[in-house]
Amino acid sequence: MKNKQTGLSLISMLIVAIILAFLFLIGLRTVPVVTEYMGVKRIIQQIVETESGPDVSVSQLRRSFDKRAYIDQIESVTGQDLVIYKRGDAVEISVAYSRKIPLAGNASLLLDFNTQASSGT
Repeated sequence: MKNKQTGLSLISMLIVAIILAFLFLIGLRTVPVVTEYMGVKRIIQQIVETESGPDVSVSQLRRSFDKRAYIDQIESVTGQDLVIYKRGDAVEISVAYSRKIPLAGNASLLLDFNTQASSGT
């Protein structure tokens, strides 16, 4: 009767550890970018909910975004990047942008973001 051992060898454990470390690195590099996107989305929604109206100009909406983005330390998007449509009292704000995250050496991760918010009439 032979006892056969099962489990991971030392080499297998090292390979698994390297894969897990790489996934952890991707997670660490991705979280701040996704958090920034969530901040952009929240700011756009707040502007549409609180500052939309017939007497508010597009430049005022852009300045409002810049002020809020400065507070939240958002650097990827500025007020000039916003696409703003006004039709009477209704306002629609959208933005699309990309972020390139360097991982290791020449390897990078490219994330495309697109969000919009609109107020109803």
